[in-house]
Amino acid sequence: MAEEIKAYSEEEVKEKLAKELPGWYLEGRWIRRQYKTDGWQATLMLVNTIGYIAEAAYHHPDLEVTWAKVWVKLMTHSSNGITDKDFELAKQIESVVLWRPEQGSVFAGGTPNKWVRGG
Repeated sequence: MAEEIKAYSEEEVKEKLAKELPGWYLEGRWIRRQYKTDGWQATLMLVNTIGYIAEAAYHHPDLEVTWAKVWVKLMTHSSNGITDKDFELAKQIESVVLWRPEQGSVFAGGTPNKWVRGG
């Protein structure tokens, strides 16, 4: 049987989000984040990237998907709240989907498109 992970209190979640995950917020029992994209192609690539990361972690967010936006919702159902699993997956999603090459890098700044950005 899997060990239950402690869920954080509402105050603890808000404090951790403020310190560790700007752009994420608590809504009900979920931590959430909206990402804006450059359009349908970037939206699909974003969804697939999040799906890959989530499957690797074996912790799956709820996603809401429209033409140029993706909302990510995380909660640990077995703990009925927000746990370290949610924070760690949110950090990994954030670091991968918002990564951009630095100016002057071998990638010369990356794509000229708006691509994916926090919303």
